[in-house]
Amino acid sequence: MKINFIRLAQRPAPIRLGFFIAVLLLLWLPLAAPIYLLVRDSNLVSILTIVLLYVEFIFLLKLWGRYVYQQPKILQYYGLENTRQNRVDWLRGLAMGVINILILFSIEGFFGWLVWQQPKVFFVRIVLEGLVVGLGIGFAEELLFRGWLLDELQRDYKPGVALWTDAVAFALLHFIKPLEAIIHTLPQFPALLMLGLTQVWAKRWRHGRLGLPMGFHGGIVWGYYMINVGELIKYSGRVPDWVTGVNNNPLQGVMGVVLMSGLAWWMRGRSLRSSL
Repeated sequence: MKINFIRLAQRPAPIRLGFFIAVLLLLWLPLAAPIYLLVRDSNLVSILTIVLLYVEFIFLLKLWGRYVYQQPKILQYYGLENTRQNRVDWLRGLAMGVINILILFSIEGFFGWLVWQQPKVFFVRIVLEGLVVGLGIGFAEELLFRGWLLDELQRDYKPGVALWTDAVAFALLHFIKPLEAIIHTLPQFPALLMLGLTQVWAKRWRHGRLGLPMGFHGGIVWGYYMINVGELIKYSGRVPDWVTGVNNNPLQGVMGVVLMSGLAWWMRGRSLRSSL
């Protein structure tokens, strides 16, 4: 069995990725099926099955590191370090994410494209909920895309190929949904692609640590959650929604793409300077 694992580590990246995903699904489906059959609340079903899938993903990652790559501390190898530097990076990223979301909406407010308004719900609850959601999404997606997936790509391909493949996969996998929903949200693809590039460069800037990309991703989600769920803005209709964001989603508008492109350009510069 050990020889088979060693051989697996030497196979091309697509085969390794396919094998990992197949094993993950084989572990997940027998446990997820009863949830789909017995739980009637569709939202609860989604939460339970996704949490289950991610717990099994982390469990499988540890086995993957130990038996395929002979790296018992694979999570630390991916950049999930329990160090002061990584915690500072995470806090810095969290602040950067929230601040950039506020800058985006403040610019739109300055031009009269939206109006700020008082929250219609208990705002402290929204702040705390948004923080939990942001931290969860930032941790999960960055460990998946800038941890496991990026590492598998970098083992086989040049840095530039790994960068773009990871970013494109990150953007595309946000569209695993019904066709109608894909068409509805397709305008956010360019901004998601820029975010994917930004996160890879952020990790490279911080010498492989995941704190900054996790914090930044979580900060963006947190900032948007507070504004959207807290109903802090109302669009004035002075410009088309493709400027501010289709379906009130800033990532589906020109302004969101410009913001993410600027962040990607800035992060790329930081990454290049840190490698000199």
